[in-house]
Amino acid sequence: MAEIFVEEKTLPVAYHKALLALKSKGEIVDCADWNTTCLDTSMTIHITEPLSEPLISKCFIGGPRELQQYIMEMLDGILDFEVEKGNWVYTYHDRMVNCDGKNQIDFVINELKRNPSSRRAVVLIRNSSDIGSEDPACLQHIQYFIHGGRLDCKVLFRSNDACKASFMNMFALIMLQRRVADGVGVAMGTYTHRANSYHCYERDFGALDGYIKRITDTPDSCITEYDGDWKDMMDEEIEGIFETVEELRNR
Repeated sequence: MAEIFVEEKTLPVAYHKALLALKSKGEIVDCADWNTTCLDTSMTIHITEPLSEPLISKCFIGGPRELQQYIMEMLDGILDFEVEKGNWVYTYHDRMVNCDGKNQIDFVINELKRNPSSRRAVVLIRNSSDIGSEDPACLQHIQYFIHGGRLDCKVLFRSNDACKASFMNMFALIMLQRRVADGVGVAMGTYTHRANSYHCYERDFGALDGYIKRITDTPDSCITEYDGDWKDMMDEEIEGIFETVEELRNR
């Protein structure tokens, strides 16, 4: 399996470069658990200025509502009740804030305030319940460092769907990084996203080819700024998202 390293200043440019690299250097492998094949590689995406505009790629499955809801799921746990009801095995937020009864986000903020050079500011997502599970967590852990007065974030995925998940994963985790940085009282540093398996399933090959064509032929049409129209559109979806969540909660 190829090892690919992508480094760019901004999130969407790095994401697009990763898709191009997957397409050109990935290999077709079997996915026995899903009775299909996928295009696969190992990918490290290093973003030097993760909050720099333009921040939005239009090459992902969804739009302003889906991205806003995913941020709210990751950062605020709006769907954690599905775990409590027994409908879901986990959410990332629940794993972050309920690790043996401890809030790991609070821990990393306090740890980095205590010791800015700490290497212990780790949020564990994988736990023993993932062993033998049919739905183990894809995100494994998040680690934060302070270097030069800035908060760097290192993320590890065991498995990451390039077309359907990775952009929203990275965007939400960068928003979480900003929240931790604000909590510690330091500036934002770099964001590094490591996926041991960065893949596209056979059923999504057409979507990947469409993204590649758009990125190659009309790259400016794929990228836009977050502050402004996209943020406004995302903010407008919040009330409707809460209404949908309340309907789900009451089912």
